[in-house]
Amino acid sequence: MGLIRKISIAALFYLLFPASVPSQDASQPLTLQDAVKLATTRNPEVLIAQAQLEELLGKITEVRSAAFPKINLEGFALRLRDPSILNSSSFDNLPPEFRDALVPVASNLFEAAVTVKQPIYTAGKVRNAIHLAEETKKEKQQSLEAVRQSVTFRAFRGFHDLLLAEENQQVLSETRQQRQKHLDLARSRFSQGTATEIDVLRSEVNLANLEPDIIRAANRIRLARAMFNNLIVVDLDAPTRIVGKLEYRPLAPVVLNELLSGNLEARPEVRAAKQVVEECRILQLLARAENKLSIDLDGRLGYSVRSPRNFFDNDYSRWNITANFRLPFYDGGQKAGLVVQAGARFRAAEHNLSQIENNVRLEIKAANDDLESSAKSIAASRLNVTQAEKVLDMMQANYQYGAATTLDVVDSQTALTLARNVLINATYLYEMSKARLRLATGSPILDQEVKLP
Repeated sequence: MGLIRKISIAALFYLLFPASVPSQDASQPLTLQDAVKLATTRNPEVLIAQAQLEELLGKITEVRSAAFPKINLEGFALRLRDPSILNSSSFDNLPPEFRDALVPVASNLFEAAVTVKQPIYTAGKVRNAIHLAEETKKEKQQSLEAVRQSVTFRAFRGFHDLLLAEENQQVLSETRQQRQKHLDLARSRFSQGTATEIDVLRSEVNLANLEPDIIRAANRIRLARAMFNNLIVVDLDAPTRIVGKLEYRPLAPVVLNELLSGNLEARPEVRAAKQVVEECRILQLLARAENKLSIDLDGRLGYSVRSPRNFFDNDYSRWNITANFRLPFYDGGQKAGLVVQAGARFRAAEHNLSQIENNVRLEIKAANDDLESSAKSIAASRLNVTQAEKVLDMMQANYQYGAATTLDVVDSQTALTLARNVLINATYLYEMSKARLRLATGSPILDQEVKLP
Protein backbone atom coordinates (compact mmCIF):
# COMPACT_ATOMS: atom_id res chain seq x y z
CA MET A 1 0.00 0.00 0.00
CA GLY A 2 2.98 2.32 0.42
CA LEU A 3 3.53 2.63 -3.32
CA ILE A 4 -0.14 3.37 -3.96
CA ARG A 5 -0.06 6.05 -1.27
CA LYS A 6 2.93 7.66 -2.97
CA ILE A 7 1.15 7.67 -6.33
CA SER A 8 -1.97 9.18 -4.74
CA ILE A 9 0.11 11.91 -3.11
CA ALA A 10 1.77 12.61 -6.45
CA ALA A 11 -1.62 12.95 -8.13
CA LEU A 12 -2.81 15.35 -5.42
CA PHE A 13 0.43 17.30 -5.79
CA TYR A 14 -0.23 17.69 -9.52
CA LEU A 15 -3.66 19.13 -8.80
CA LEU A 16 -2.60 21.49 -6.02
CA PHE A 17 0.68 22.65 -7.55
CA PRO A 18 0.29 22.59 -11.31
CA ALA A 19 3.31 24.82 -11.80
CA SER A 20 5.53 21.96 -10.70
CA VAL A 21 4.23 19.71 -13.50
CA PRO A 22 6.57 19.45 -16.49
CA SER A 23 5.36 21.77 -19.27
CA GLN A 24 5.06 20.84 -22.89
CA ASP A 25 7.39 22.46 -25.40
CA ALA A 26 5.18 25.15 -26.93
CA SER A 27 7.25 25.16 -30.13
CA GLN A 28 6.26 21.57 -30.88
CA PRO A 29 2.53 21.11 -31.55
CA LEU A 30 1.04 17.81 -30.45
CA THR A 31 -0.61 15.29 -32.71
CA LEU A 32 -3.44 13.14 -31.42
CA GLN A 33 -1.06 10.19 -31.08
CA ASP A 34 1.36 12.34 -29.06
CA ALA A 35 -1.43 13.44 -26.75
CA VAL A 36 -2.61 9.88 -26.11
CA LYS A 37 0.94 8.71 -25.42
CA LEU A 38 1.53 11.53 -22.92
CA ALA A 39 -1.80 10.89 -21.18
CA THR A 40 -1.27 7.13 -20.86
CA THR A 41 2.26 7.50 -19.50
CA ARG A 42 1.69 10.43 -17.12
CA ASN A 43 -1.91 10.23 -15.97
CA PRO A 44 -2.15 9.39 -12.22
CA GLU A 45 -4.98 6.90 -12.82
CA VAL A 46 -2.71 4.80 -15.05
CA LEU A 47 0.17 5.09 -12.59
CA ILE A 48 -2.07 4.00 -9.71
CA ALA A 49 -3.29 0.96 -11.69
CA GLN A 50 0.31 0.06 -12.53
CA ALA A 51 1.29 0.37 -8.86
CA GLN A 52 -1.60 -1.89 -7.83
CA LEU A 53 -0.44 -4.49 -10.35
CA GLU A 54 3.13 -4.29 -9.02
CA GLU A 55 1.82 -4.69 -5.47
CA LEU A 56 -0.06 -7.81 -6.54
CA LEU A 57 3.09 -9.29 -8.10
CA GLY A 58 4.70 -9.01 -4.67
CA LYS A 59 1.63 -10.64 -3.13
CA ILE A 60 1.97 -13.59 -5.51
CA THR A 61 5.57 -14.07 -4.41
CA GLU A 62 4.41 -13.98 -0.79
CA VAL A 63 1.68 -16.57 -1.37
CA ARG A 64 3.98 -18.91 -3.26
CA SER A 65 6.42 -18.85 -0.37
CA ALA A 66 3.90 -20.85 1.71
CA ALA A 67 4.71 -23.93 -0.37
CA PHE A 68 8.44 -23.77 0.34
CA PRO A 69 10.31 -24.65 3.55
CA LYS A 70 11.03 -21.95 6.08
CA ILE A 71 14.68 -22.19 7.21
CA ASN A 72 15.97 -20.14 10.15
CA LEU A 73 19.19 -19.91 12.10
CA GLU A 74 18.53 -19.62 15.82
CA GLY A 75 20.73 -19.43 18.88
CA PHE A 76 21.24 -17.97 22.32
CA ALA A 77 23.90 -17.47 24.98
CA LEU A 78 22.93 -17.92 28.64
CA ARG A 79 24.70 -17.49 32.00
CA LEU A 80 22.67 -18.79 34.92
CA ARG A 81 22.85 -19.57 38.63
CA ASP A 82 19.83 -21.61 39.74
CA PRO A 83 19.32 -22.46 43.48
CA SER A 84 16.20 -24.49 42.79
CA ILE A 85 17.65 -27.68 44.28
CA LEU A 86 18.20 -25.93 47.62
CA ASN A 87 14.50 -25.13 47.71
CA SER A 88 13.46 -28.73 47.19
CA SER A 89 11.00 -29.98 49.84
CA SER A 90 13.13 -33.11 50.44
CA PHE A 91 16.48 -31.33 50.49
CA ASP A 92 16.71 -31.54 54.32
CA ASN A 93 16.43 -35.34 54.19
CA LEU A 94 19.70 -35.66 52.31
CA PRO A 95 22.83 -36.66 54.20
CA PRO A 96 24.86 -33.66 55.37
CA GLU A 97 27.81 -34.53 53.11
CA PHE A 98 25.50 -34.38 50.07
CA ARG A 99 23.95 -31.11 51.19
CA ASP A 100 27.40 -29.55 51.60
CA ALA A 101 28.37 -30.67 48.09
CA LEU A 102 25.27 -29.25 46.43
CA VAL A 103 26.36 -25.66 46.23
CA PRO A 104 24.83 -23.81 43.20
CA VAL A 105 27.41 -22.09 40.99
CA ALA A 106 26.93 -19.95 37.90
CA SER A 107 27.32 -21.70 34.54
CA ASN A 108 27.17 -20.87 30.85
CA LEU A 109 25.01 -22.40 28.15
CA PHE A 110 25.35 -21.76 24.42
CA GLU A 111 23.05 -23.08 21.75
CA ALA A 112 22.89 -22.70 17.96
CA ALA A 113 20.63 -24.56 15.56
CA VAL A 114 19.08 -24.56 12.11
CA THR A 115 15.28 -25.00 12.07
CA VAL A 116 13.19 -26.13 9.13
CA LYS A 117 9.40 -26.00 8.78
CA GLN A 118 7.75 -27.56 5.71
CA PRO A 119 4.02 -27.94 4.97
CA ILE A 120 3.26 -31.50 3.89
CA TYR A 121 -0.50 -31.45 3.33
CA THR A 122 -2.83 -28.42 3.46
CA ALA A 123 -6.00 -29.79 1.80
CA GLY A 124 -5.30 -27.64 -1.25
CA LYS A 125 -5.07 -24.34 0.64
CA VAL A 126 -1.64 -23.37 -0.65
CA ARG A 127 -2.37 -24.49 -4.21
CA ASN A 128 -5.67 -22.62 -4.31
CA ALA A 129 -4.14 -19.54 -2.72
CA ILE A 130 -1.50 -19.44 -5.46
CA HIS A 131 -4.19 -19.95 -8.08
CA LEU A 132 -6.24 -17.14 -6.54
CA ALA A 133 -3.27 -14.78 -6.64
CA GLU A 134 -2.64 -15.62 -10.30
CA GLU A 135 -6.28 -14.97 -11.21
CA THR A 136 -6.19 -11.68 -9.30
CA LYS A 137 -3.11 -10.68 -11.28
CA LYS A 138 -5.00 -11.29 -14.52
CA GLU A 139 -7.88 -9.19 -13.20
CA LYS A 140 -5.53 -6.32 -12.35
CA GLN A 141 -3.95 -6.54 -15.79
CA GLN A 142 -7.37 -6.19 -17.39
CA SER A 143 -8.23 -3.34 -15.02
CA LEU A 144 -5.01 -1.58 -16.06
CA GLU A 145 -5.96 -2.02 -19.72
CA ALA A 146 -9.44 -0.66 -18.99
CA VAL A 147 -7.91 2.42 -17.32
CA ARG A 148 -5.60 2.92 -20.28
CA GLN A 149 -8.50 2.73 -22.72
CA SER A 150 -10.52 5.15 -20.62
CA VAL A 151 -7.63 7.63 -20.45
CA THR A 152 -7.06 7.21 -24.20
CA PHE A 153 -10.71 8.05 -24.89
CA ARG A 154 -10.61 11.07 -22.60
CA ALA A 155 -7.42 12.30 -24.28
CA PHE A 156 -9.16 11.80 -27.64
CA ARG A 157 -12.16 13.77 -26.41
CA GLY A 158 -10.03 16.53 -24.88
CA PHE A 159 -8.04 16.85 -28.11
CA HIS A 160 -11.25 17.15 -30.17
CA ASP A 161 -12.82 19.53 -27.64
CA LEU A 162 -9.89 21.88 -28.27
CA LEU A 163 -10.23 21.38 -32.04
CA LEU A 164 -13.95 22.15 -31.80
CA ALA A 165 -13.34 25.35 -29.85
CA GLU A 166 -10.70 26.49 -32.34
CA GLU A 167 -12.94 25.69 -35.32
CA ASN A 168 -15.84 27.64 -33.78
CA GLN A 169 -13.54 30.59 -33.20
CA GLN A 170 -12.37 30.39 -36.81
CA VAL A 171 -15.97 30.58 -38.02
CA LEU A 172 -16.56 33.67 -35.89
CA SER A 173 -13.37 35.25 -37.24
CA GLU A 174 -14.55 34.69 -40.80
CA THR A 175 -17.97 36.14 -39.90
CA ARG A 176 -16.28 39.22 -38.46
CA GLN A 177 -14.30 39.65 -41.68
CA GLN A 178 -17.53 39.40 -43.66
CA ARG A 179 -19.23 42.00 -41.48
CA GLN A 180 -16.19 44.25 -41.64
CA LYS A 181 -16.23 43.94 -45.44
CA HIS A 182 -19.93 44.77 -45.50
CA LEU A 183 -19.33 47.80 -43.23
CA ASP A 184 -16.64 49.06 -45.60
CA LEU A 185 -19.05 48.62 -48.52
CA ALA A 186 -21.83 50.45 -46.66
CA ARG A 187 -19.51 53.35 -45.89
CA SER A 188 -18.38 53.46 -49.49
CA ARG A 189 -21.94 53.54 -50.77
CA PHE A 190 -22.88 56.14 -48.16
CA SER A 191 -20.05 58.37 -49.31
CA GLN A 192 -21.31 57.94 -52.86
CA GLY A 193 -24.85 58.78 -51.81
CA THR A 194 -26.29 55.37 -52.71
CA ALA A 195 -26.83 54.23 -49.11
CA THR A 196 -28.27 55.81 -46.01
CA GLU A 197 -26.53 56.51 -42.73
CA ILE A 198 -28.83 53.92 -41.14
CA ASP A 199 -27.14 51.22 -43.22
CA VAL A 200 -23.74 52.30 -41.89
CA LEU A 201 -24.95 52.41 -38.30
CA ARG A 202 -26.61 49.00 -38.59
CA SER A 203 -23.41 47.54 -40.05
CA GLU A 204 -21.35 49.03 -37.23
CA VAL A 205 -23.75 47.67 -34.58
CA ASN A 206 -23.78 44.20 -36.16
CA LEU A 207 -19.98 44.13 -36.19
CA ALA A 208 -19.81 45.25 -32.55
CA ASN A 209 -22.43 42.69 -31.50
CA LEU A 210 -20.09 39.94 -32.64
CA GLU A 211 -17.35 40.85 -30.15
CA PRO A 212 -18.96 39.13 -27.09
CA ASP A 213 -19.24 35.90 -29.10
CA ILE A 214 -15.58 36.16 -30.07
CA ILE A 215 -14.58 36.74 -26.44
CA ARG A 216 -16.63 33.72 -25.32
CA ALA A 217 -15.03 31.62 -28.05
CA ALA A 218 -11.55 32.61 -26.81
CA ASN A 219 -12.58 31.69 -23.27
CA ARG A 220 -13.83 28.30 -24.45
CA ILE A 221 -10.46 27.69 -26.10
CA ARG A 222 -8.61 28.55 -22.88
CA LEU A 223 -10.86 26.25 -20.86
CA ALA A 224 -10.55 23.41 -23.40
CA ARG A 225 -6.75 23.82 -23.43
CA ALA A 226 -6.60 23.76 -19.61
CA MET A 227 -8.69 20.59 -19.49
CA PHE A 228 -6.50 19.04 -22.20
CA ASN A 229 -3.35 20.03 -20.26
CA ASN A 230 -4.79 18.35 -17.19
CA LEU A 231 -5.25 15.11 -19.15
CA ILE A 232 -1.66 15.06 -20.42
CA VAL A 233 -0.42 16.22 -16.98
CA VAL A 234 1.27 19.50 -17.83
CA ASP A 235 0.87 22.99 -16.40
CA LEU A 236 -2.79 23.99 -16.75
CA ASP A 237 -1.78 27.38 -18.16
CA ALA A 238 0.79 25.96 -20.58
CA PRO A 239 0.30 27.28 -24.15
CA THR A 240 -0.05 23.79 -25.56
CA ARG A 241 -0.65 23.69 -29.29
CA ILE A 242 -2.15 20.84 -31.25
CA VAL A 243 -2.06 19.97 -34.91
CA GLY A 244 -5.09 18.53 -36.68
CA LYS A 245 -8.56 19.45 -37.81
CA LEU A 246 -12.08 18.17 -37.48
CA GLU A 247 -12.60 15.95 -40.50
CA TYR A 248 -15.37 13.61 -41.46
CA ARG A 249 -13.73 10.19 -41.77
CA PRO A 250 -16.61 7.78 -42.27
CA LEU A 251 -16.39 4.42 -40.61
CA ALA A 252 -17.15 1.33 -42.66
CA PRO A 253 -20.70 0.04 -42.03
CA VAL A 254 -20.80 -2.15 -38.94
CA VAL A 255 -23.35 -4.88 -38.31
CA LEU A 256 -24.60 -4.44 -34.76
CA ASN A 257 -25.32 -8.14 -34.21
CA GLU A 258 -21.75 -9.03 -35.16
CA LEU A 259 -20.43 -6.51 -32.64
CA LEU A 260 -22.67 -7.90 -29.90
CA SER A 261 -21.66 -11.50 -30.54
CA GLY A 262 -17.99 -11.06 -31.30
CA ASN A 263 -16.61 -8.12 -29.36
CA LEU A 264 -17.78 -8.49 -25.78
CA GLU A 265 -14.66 -10.48 -24.95
CA ALA A 266 -12.53 -7.64 -26.33
CA ARG A 267 -13.65 -5.34 -23.51
CA PRO A 268 -11.17 -5.49 -20.61
CA GLU A 269 -14.01 -4.77 -18.18
CA VAL A 270 -15.75 -7.98 -19.26
CA ARG A 271 -12.54 -10.00 -18.98
CA ALA A 272 -11.85 -8.49 -15.55
CA ALA A 273 -15.38 -9.37 -14.38
CA LYS A 274 -14.88 -12.96 -15.53
CA GLN A 275 -11.64 -13.10 -13.57
CA VAL A 276 -13.55 -11.94 -10.49
CA VAL A 277 -16.02 -14.82 -10.95
CA GLU A 278 -13.11 -17.25 -11.10
CA GLU A 279 -11.57 -15.67 -7.98
CA CYS A 280 -14.83 -16.15 -6.09
CA ARG A 281 -14.98 -19.78 -7.18
CA ILE A 282 -11.49 -20.33 -5.73
CA LEU A 283 -12.53 -18.56 -2.53
CA GLN A 284 -15.28 -21.15 -2.18
CA LEU A 285 -12.69 -23.92 -2.36
CA LEU A 286 -10.58 -22.18 0.28
CA ALA A 287 -13.60 -21.80 2.56
CA ARG A 288 -14.47 -25.50 2.25
CA ALA A 289 -10.88 -26.48 3.13
CA GLU A 290 -10.90 -24.37 6.28
CA ASN A 291 -11.38 -27.23 8.82
CA LYS A 292 -9.75 -30.09 6.93
CA LEU A 293 -6.65 -32.02 7.90
CA SER A 294 -3.29 -30.25 7.65
CA ILE A 295 0.15 -31.78 8.21
CA ASP A 296 3.51 -30.09 8.49
CA LEU A 297 7.02 -31.16 9.42
CA ASP A 298 9.40 -29.41 11.85
CA GLY A 299 13.09 -30.13 12.09
CA ARG A 300 15.91 -28.77 14.23
CA LEU A 301 19.66 -29.48 14.11
CA GLY A 302 22.27 -27.75 16.25
CA TYR A 303 24.58 -27.82 19.26
CA SER A 304 24.03 -27.18 22.95
CA VAL A 305 27.29 -26.55 24.87
CA ARG A 306 28.61 -24.98 28.02
CA SER A 307 31.80 -23.85 26.35
CA PRO A 308 31.97 -22.34 22.83
CA ARG A 309 34.97 -24.55 21.98
CA ASN A 310 32.65 -27.56 21.99
CA PHE A 311 30.62 -26.28 19.06
CA PHE A 312 30.65 -28.72 16.12
CA ASP A 313 31.57 -31.56 18.49
CA ASN A 314 29.09 -34.31 17.68
CA ASP A 315 28.88 -35.29 21.33
CA TYR A 316 27.09 -32.01 21.94
CA SER A 317 24.82 -32.15 18.90
CA ARG A 318 21.10 -31.80 19.43
CA TRP A 319 18.37 -32.52 16.88
CA ASN A 320 14.72 -33.38 16.56
CA ILE A 321 12.13 -34.05 13.86
CA THR A 322 8.45 -33.48 14.56
CA ALA A 323 5.42 -34.28 12.43
CA ASN A 324 2.43 -32.11 13.36
CA PHE A 325 -1.16 -32.54 12.24
CA ARG A 326 -4.29 -30.50 12.83
CA LEU A 327 -7.84 -31.68 12.30
CA PRO A 328 -10.52 -29.35 13.71
CA PHE A 329 -13.57 -31.08 15.14
CA TYR A 330 -15.69 -28.09 16.13
CA ASP A 331 -15.21 -24.44 15.16
CA GLY A 332 -18.46 -22.92 16.31
CA GLY A 333 -19.76 -22.54 12.75
CA GLN A 334 -16.77 -20.62 11.41
CA LYS A 335 -16.38 -22.78 8.30
CA ALA A 336 -20.11 -22.67 7.57
CA GLY A 337 -20.03 -18.88 7.78
CA LEU A 338 -17.05 -18.67 5.43
CA VAL A 339 -18.76 -20.98 2.93
CA VAL A 340 -21.92 -18.87 2.98
CA GLN A 341 -19.90 -15.69 2.44
CA ALA A 342 -17.91 -17.21 -0.42
CA GLY A 343 -21.10 -18.47 -2.09
CA ALA A 344 -22.72 -15.05 -1.83
CA ARG A 345 -19.64 -13.37 -3.33
CA PHE A 346 -19.68 -15.88 -6.19
CA ARG A 347 -23.32 -15.18 -7.00
CA ALA A 348 -22.76 -11.43 -6.77
CA ALA A 349 -19.79 -11.73 -9.15
CA GLU A 350 -21.94 -13.63 -11.67
CA HIS A 351 -24.66 -10.98 -11.48
CA ASN A 352 -22.06 -8.25 -11.87
CA LEU A 353 -20.65 -9.97 -14.98
CA SER A 354 -24.14 -10.21 -16.48
CA GLN A 355 -24.77 -6.53 -15.76
CA ILE A 356 -21.45 -5.45 -17.29
CA GLU A 357 -22.15 -7.48 -20.44
CA ASN A 358 -25.58 -5.87 -20.79
CA ASN A 359 -24.11 -2.42 -20.22
CA VAL A 360 -21.54 -3.08 -22.95
CA ARG A 361 -24.31 -4.11 -25.35
CA LEU A 362 -26.19 -0.90 -24.54
CA GLU A 363 -23.04 1.18 -25.04
CA ILE A 364 -22.46 -0.43 -28.44
CA LYS A 365 -26.06 0.15 -29.50
CA ALA A 366 -26.11 3.78 -28.30
CA ALA A 367 -22.78 4.57 -29.95
CA ASN A 368 -23.87 2.95 -33.21
CA ASP A 369 -27.16 4.88 -33.20
CA ASP A 370 -25.32 8.15 -32.49
CA LEU A 371 -22.89 7.34 -35.29
CA GLU A 372 -25.69 6.87 -37.81
CA SER A 373 -27.55 10.02 -36.73
CA SER A 374 -24.35 12.09 -36.81
CA ALA A 375 -23.57 10.89 -40.34
CA LYS A 376 -27.05 11.95 -41.51
CA SER A 377 -26.65 15.29 -39.74
CA ILE A 378 -23.34 15.89 -41.53
CA ALA A 379 -24.93 15.24 -44.94
CA ALA A 380 -27.75 17.67 -44.20
CA SER A 381 -25.39 20.28 -42.73
CA ARG A 382 -23.15 20.21 -45.77
CA LEU A 383 -26.13 21.00 -47.98
CA ASN A 384 -27.18 23.81 -45.63
CA VAL A 385 -23.69 25.35 -45.72
CA THR A 386 -23.65 25.25 -49.52
CA GLN A 387 -27.05 26.91 -49.72
CA ALA A 388 -26.18 29.50 -47.05
CA GLU A 389 -22.97 30.45 -48.90
CA LYS A 390 -24.93 30.84 -52.13
CA VAL A 391 -27.56 33.01 -50.44
CA LEU A 392 -24.89 35.22 -48.84
CA ASP A 393 -23.13 35.74 -52.17
CA MET A 394 -26.45 36.70 -53.76
CA MET A 395 -27.36 39.10 -50.96
CA GLN A 396 -23.97 40.79 -51.02
CA ALA A 397 -24.22 41.23 -54.79
CA ASN A 398 -27.79 42.53 -54.49
CA TYR A 399 -26.78 44.98 -51.76
CA GLN A 400 -23.97 46.31 -53.88
CA TYR A 401 -26.52 47.23 -56.53
CA GLY A 402 -29.14 48.42 -54.04
CA ALA A 403 -31.44 45.40 -54.41
CA ALA A 404 -30.99 44.18 -50.81
CA THR A 405 -30.80 45.79 -47.39
CA THR A 406 -28.23 45.51 -44.63
CA LEU A 407 -30.67 43.32 -42.69
CA ASP A 408 -30.78 40.88 -45.62
CA VAL A 409 -26.98 40.63 -45.66
CA VAL A 410 -26.72 40.26 -41.88
CA ASP A 411 -29.40 37.57 -41.86
CA SER A 412 -27.48 35.71 -44.57
CA GLN A 413 -24.23 36.01 -42.60
CA THR A 414 -25.91 34.74 -39.44
CA ALA A 415 -27.47 31.82 -41.31
CA LEU A 416 -24.09 30.87 -42.79
CA THR A 417 -22.39 31.09 -39.38
CA LEU A 418 -25.06 28.88 -37.86
CA ALA A 419 -24.83 26.35 -40.70
CA ARG A 420 -21.04 26.15 -40.40
CA ASN A 421 -21.20 25.66 -36.64
CA VAL A 422 -23.85 22.96 -37.05
CA LEU A 423 -21.59 21.17 -39.54
CA ILE A 424 -18.58 21.46 -37.24
CA ASN A 425 -20.55 20.19 -34.25
CA ALA A 426 -21.99 17.31 -36.31
CA THR A 427 -18.47 16.34 -37.40
CA TYR A 428 -17.30 16.49 -33.78
CA LEU A 429 -20.23 14.34 -32.64
CA TYR A 430 -19.51 11.80 -35.39
CA GLU A 431 -15.86 11.47 -34.38
CA MET A 432 -16.84 11.14 -30.72
CA SER A 433 -19.52 8.54 -31.53
CA LYS A 434 -16.97 6.62 -33.58
CA ALA A 435 -14.53 6.71 -30.66
CA ARG A 436 -17.24 5.60 -28.22
CA LEU A 437 -18.19 2.74 -30.52
CA ARG A 438 -14.58 1.60 -30.71
CA LEU A 439 -14.23 1.93 -26.94
CA ALA A 440 -17.45 -0.02 -26.39
CA THR A 441 -16.33 -2.86 -28.65
CA GLY A 442 -12.80 -2.94 -27.25
CA SER A 443 -11.32 -1.87 -30.60
CA PRO A 444 -8.42 0.61 -30.95
CA ILE A 445 -9.82 4.11 -30.47
CA LEU A 446 -7.37 5.74 -32.87
CA ASP A 447 -7.17 5.02 -36.58
CA GLN A 448 -3.53 4.24 -35.92
CA GLU A 449 -3.12 2.75 -32.46
CA VAL A 450 -0.40 4.19 -30.22
CA LYS A 451 2.11 1.71 -28.85
CA LEU A 452 1.90 1.99 -25.07
CA PRO A 453 4.74 1.13 -22.68
